[in-house]
Amino acid sequence: MSDPRPLQTLPVYRAEFLRVVNGANLGDPLSYAQELIHDDVYRLSPVAATAALGILTAATPPFRVAEHSEIGTPGAALHLDCCVTFMSGDGQTTECLVIVETDAEDDIAAIYVLPLAPMQPQADYVLVGVNETNALQRFAQIACVSFTQGTMITMASGAQRPVEELQVGDKVLTRDDGPQEIRWIGHQTTRAVGAFAPICIRAGTLNNTGDLVVSPDHRLFIYQRRDRLGAGRSEILVRARHLVNGTSVVRLNGGFVDYYQMLFDRHQIIYAEGIAAESMLVDSRTRAVLPDDLDDELQQLIPGHRRSDHRGLEVNEALLNRPDAAELLRKSSGG
Repeated sequence: MSDPRPLQTLPVYRAEFLRVVNGANLGDPLSYAQELIHDDVYRLSPVAATAALGILTAATPPFRVAEHSEIGTPGAALHLDCCVTFMSGDGQTTECLVIVETDAEDDIAAIYVLPLAPMQPQADYVLVGVNETNALQRFAQIACVSFTQGTMITMASGAQRPVEELQVGDKVLTRDDGPQEIRWIGHQTTRAVGAFAPICIRAGTLNNTGDLVVSPDHRLFIYQRRDRLGAGRSEILVRARHLVNGTSVVRLNGGFVDYYQMLFDRHQIIYAEGIAAESMLVDSRTRAVLPDDLDDELQQLIPGHRRSDHRGLEVNEALLNRPDAAELLRKSSGG
């Protein structure tokens, strides 16, 4: 039986790969907030490689290392310690989340670094900021499923409307519950790099009418008339980033992107560019993006979202690790 808690898989570096080459902590790896010193210069090792950290989230921190995580001790506690900001020689800033794993005695067992934008080996990065209050919010922004500006959403009337024109109270067509009112709309503008670079599914790739551009972990709903993928069921959810093939599904790196989230009473499957995609799911990963004045309403929404997150439909990444995955899904859905 699968674990019912939300699962997030993140590409992280071990802290030992990012060390101080000039400054007060010379030779030390990146550490937790209280050990960090501004203006220390860090460098990523030329042999640095990311590993997949599987994170199980809970109603309250800490998170836990997932059973099949590539790195870390399954079941161990994970703490989002801080968000650090580096500046490179060309003046660009790069944020990283510092994640601390602790053992049963609450001692530090390992420290991981999640860059929110690509980092280059052998380049120098000056530590210019340490924020101990926004790490959960930045993590939530990664976990949120978001549509980009211009995405056409199917309304209850059947009309198509750009996501940026939607308002709270508008009724959107949902797959399972018919017309549903939007309870909240979120909007952030962020650099389209690393974990925040959107995925573009070209028009027609999944029988979508126009280019569908979404956040990397956005899940798309596919009804398979024939199970060409080997998922063992007709209804499946696939994450956009698992379909990237460099041609019909691509990652759009560079510049800035406007992300929009839609919240309903329950987690819903709606229609964007003519195909089915999920709305925002409220759980312990994503709730930090919501404004404080929604707290009371949020408590009422969480039980409904927990019962309707469609987790059992998600396809294992291994089944999608093939260049023709998007084409198979298009054919399986009757296109």
